[in-house]
Amino acid sequence: MTIKVIGVDIAKKVFQVHGIDESGITVLKKRLTRATFLAEMSRHPSCLVGLEAGSGAHHWARCLIELGHDVRLMPPQYVRPYVKGNKHDASDAEACCEAVQRPGMRFIPVKSEARQATLMLHRVRDHFIR
Repeated sequence: MTIKVIGVDIAKKVFQVHGIDESGITVLKKRLTRATFLAEMSRHPSCLVGLEAGSGAHHWARCLIELGHDVRLMPPQYVRPYVKGNKHDASDAEACCEAVQRPGMRFIPVKSEARQATLMLHRVRDHFIR
């Protein structure tokens, strides 16, 4: 069971993980809490991890990069077409896993903490100006 690609759906309390092997067969479907997420991901060898970009995605991407994974963030509007059936955590994780493999997918670079802090200051300044 060698996992090639993992798709992760990040939520407030529970993360859904979906992994496939080299032949595209699903070998991992788990529902994890925030506390157990990094411990579970550290057990897997380095692989491609797809996340929807959002408020906390950059933090989790940095944590996964430290564990040796190749992390790619995708805009949610580009992941949406890959959701099969109703939208829920498990289907979102599967859609992330599917979308990150597409050759035409656009990715968002992972921001450092300093970069996020600078952007936050710019947003606050713009708010005060308005």
